Amino acid sequence: SQVWRPGVDTLEKDEELQFDPSTYDCLHAFHLGWPCLSFDIVRDTLGALRHEFPHTMFCVAGTQADASTSNTIAIVKLSNLTGKKRSPNAVSNDESGSESDDSEDEQDQETPTPAPDESSKIPKLEERMVPHQGCVNRIRSMPQQPHIVASWSAEGFVQMWDFSSQLNAVATNNDAGSSKRTSHPPLQICKAHKDEGFAMDWSPMTPGRFLSGDCKGVIHFWEPMPGGRWNVGNAHCLGHSRSVEDLQWSPSEENVFASCSVDKTIGIWDLRSRRKELSVKAHDTDVNVISWNKNKSASCLLASGSDNGVFRVWDLRAFKEDSAVAHFTHHSSYITSIEWSPHEESTLAVASADNQLTIWDVALERDTEEEAQYQMELGQEQAAAPENLPAQLLFGQKDMKEVHWHPQIHGLLVSTAGDGFNVFRPCNL
Repeated sequence: SQVWRPGVDTLEKDEELQFDPSTYDCLHAFHLGWPCLSFDIVRDTLGALRHEFPHTMFCVAGTQADASTSNTIAIVKLSNLTGKKRSPNAVSNDESGSESDDSEDEQDQETPTPAPDESSKIPKLEERMVPHQGCVNRIRSMPQQPHIVASWSAEGFVQMWDFSSQLNAVATNNDAGSSKRTSHPPLQICKAHKDEGFAMDWSPMTPGRFLSGDCKGVIHFWEPMPGGRWNVGNAHCLGHSRSVEDLQWSPSEENVFASCSVDKTIGIWDLRSRRKELSVKAHDTDVNVISWNKNKSASCLLASGSDNGVFRVWDLRAFKEDSAVAHFTHHSSYITSIEWSPHEESTLAVASADNQLTIWDVALERDTEEEAQYQMELGQEQAAAPENLPAQLLFGQKDMKEVHWHPQIHGLLVSTAGDGFNVFRPCNL
């Protein structure tokens, strides 16, 4: 076998890529019958920040079926996610910001564990299905009340759901003998939008506050009301000339949010005035996705991904055209998902339609002295790397759609694509 270099090497029709197991601390795959355009990780009560395997996690996912009436929302529990056990000291040193010497780094390598039997290595999947009218364009769970879930339907409306009973069922498996697909009415259906959409986000600061944006360029603001309903009404924001593709609440300002659009701009809004305070041409093509860094020390950073495969990082303290603090051109097709790590403020995951998922540390810089030393030891030709090959990890899935970091499990990512879901943790996170 040999290393395949994306953008440099070609893949013949009779060739296929094989993953290198040493790249992962864990890697598990599953599927839900139909492909899923969107999913979200559901926060749980199993621990605020977890490191050691095996892990258990919950998520909600919406299908893209061949017929509108065949679509469902899946409420999923994955347990017994096994992987390599590592010393927690290696993680705690990084999180505290303290530096350790080489001897400490050596001690923080893999901690050997007894070999388990084969049955104990198999993850367990428990799911409940709720019928959904139309393909699920996007789905999001409320951070403060994770059983409350919003879904964007390709039929042109947004629905709010209470999945507390389904989550309890998969958590306890207390209705194992009952049907796993049952009708369940939504809490509310909003038909204020005049077209379908993809953009939505829950406020991280005010429980229940919600935004939804459609392909007509309209953004609706949802204000929670007593009794588990929302006031949508005419509370909308106009300012984009074309489809609103993504929305992100500020992690530190309760009335501020960001939007991106097919009109190539990113807007910063203040709900108190219902207008854009800033509007910047961010890319030369459609801006598909944005992610606001939720780490307190980096909450001024916004990442964006566009239709031509370019993604950028912006410092909102000096936000204007051509002011991106980082610019990446690695991907060869449109960016489908982008998200900052919740635990490493400079780490970013990016998914693209070129079937790649890449992980970047935007704080890293090339070390010319280290490269020169490496070339002396191996020889100039053997040590040389192609200029267009980034020194970053990358992973592949067919028809990549969305990627999310688990907010409570350090370094764990979940991605959805045409060939199903991957749950994995890279070895260097």
